[in-house]
Amino acid sequence: MTSNGESKAEVLPEEAEKAEKVKEEANACFKRQDYSRAIELYSKAIEINPNVAVYYGNRSISYLKTECFGYALSDASKAIELEKTYVKGYYRRAAAFMSLGKFKLALKDFEAVTKARPNDKDAKLKFSECAKIVKKIAFERAIAVDDSKKCVADSIDLDKMAIEDDYVGPVLEDGKVTLNFMEELMECYKNQKKLHRKYAYKILLDIKQWFMAQPSLVDITVPDEEKFTICGDIHGQFYDLMNIFKLNGLPSEKNPYLFNGDFVDRGSFSVECIFTLFGFKLLYPNHFFMSRGNHESLTMNQMYGFEGEVKVKYTDQMAELFTEVYNWLPLAHCINKRILVMHGGLFSRDDVTLDEIRKIDRNRQPPEDGLMCELLWSDPQPQNGRAPSKRGVGVQFGPDVTESFLNLNHLDYVVRSHEVKDEGYEVAHNGKCITVFSAPNYCDTMGNKGAFITLKGKDMEPKFTTYEAVPHPNMRPMFYANTLMNLLC
Repeated sequence: MTSNGESKAEVLPEEAEKAEKVKEEANACFKRQDYSRAIELYSKAIEINPNVAVYYGNRSISYLKTECFGYALSDASKAIELEKTYVKGYYRRAAAFMSLGKFKLALKDFEAVTKARPNDKDAKLKFSECAKIVKKIAFERAIAVDDSKKCVADSIDLDKMAIEDDYVGPVLEDGKVTLNFMEELMECYKNQKKLHRKYAYKILLDIKQWFMAQPSLVDITVPDEEKFTICGDIHGQFYDLMNIFKLNGLPSEKNPYLFNGDFVDRGSFSVECIFTLFGFKLLYPNHFFMSRGNHESLTMNQMYGFEGEVKVKYTDQMAELFTEVYNWLPLAHCINKRILVMHGGLFSRDDVTLDEIRKIDRNRQPPEDGLMCELLWSDPQPQNGRAPSKRGVGVQFGPDVTESFLNLNHLDYVVRSHEVKDEGYEVAHNGKCITVFSAPNYCDTMGNKGAFITLKGKDMEPKFTTYEAVPHPNMRPMFYANTLMNLLC
């Protein structure tokens, strides 16, 4: 019987033994960080013997590693259903809840573990850390003023920020970003130095004003013979960002770029990445573009490292200002009225038009459903139709959904990012849905290549450049992440 009284399926001893061997093979793949293969094998073990909580628990953490939080949550719940005392099941489910920003539900699972194991120091530590997060959020809500009245940018006085005599880093010229400033900034960052806080704040204040003037969907025109480059997730991997510029040239009016979200988090050089990107946006505002990703949000930044990194390298106030700036990032770009580029994907509705995307009120934290959520979170699937998201947020959409959207809006194809791909890119949905991911060896563990897309205005045919990760200073990914996330994963 299961914990809720349902009968378990009968499994012959030789089948149970076979499932155990498959599980051991899956465990070996997990240890090699081949999480996709591990998931396949745990699934096979479950197919042979669906009665073992550990198989679901192990597949759950594999899903967590591949950011399929919805699937991880489902598997952890199934493990607990099969074995109410399976402690790892509660840990896995808590990690999934945490990843989805559902901290109170995570706290309930940690509480269940501490009750089951009152002398377990590890369980107490995780319960305590999660309780701190829940209390912090409750406190922040209690003291929060109306968001429409609060503006961090207005509280910053640049005139009161002195430049110390011993500062030798990059200097804005008459308060403006120049090519010389950008070249010095990148060298400064390569040498693990820091931009002065006064210049950092100035860049953020200026970029906020620029983004506020943009629509939620930005139209881009690429002349017939000109090249245009689209990059996917960077995730704080600054040295790989520098490698993109080495391979493809620095941004310029003749070498325009679009970076498609998830500039920060996980990688521990996120501050360096975002100021480099914002700097180029200010230098070439009409030839350098940035889309919001699901990680340009408060909850993600609190959990996956960016907020912690900003607070260590600068101030709490600057972390709040970044949240304000991210709220104004455009949600999508349309190139030559033929290609739509967004971070996540398409929608749970069939009748969404480009005009509707243009009118989205984006100045907020991403909601849990609706067009803005789906632009940031959705993923393609190989089969037709739609399905609940493997991430627990957004929707999965098939080739027929893509085809219908393109026909309705007179587009050729969509480009999105959001998912690690072994080769750095994937062409799906009969060539109509392209994924590009630009963070190679993601989190120093995934072994994937990075990629970027180049195309010319005349034919808009995507060409793919792939590359391996380059060395970086000895600073592990997630170094600045929430303590609890590091304890869980």
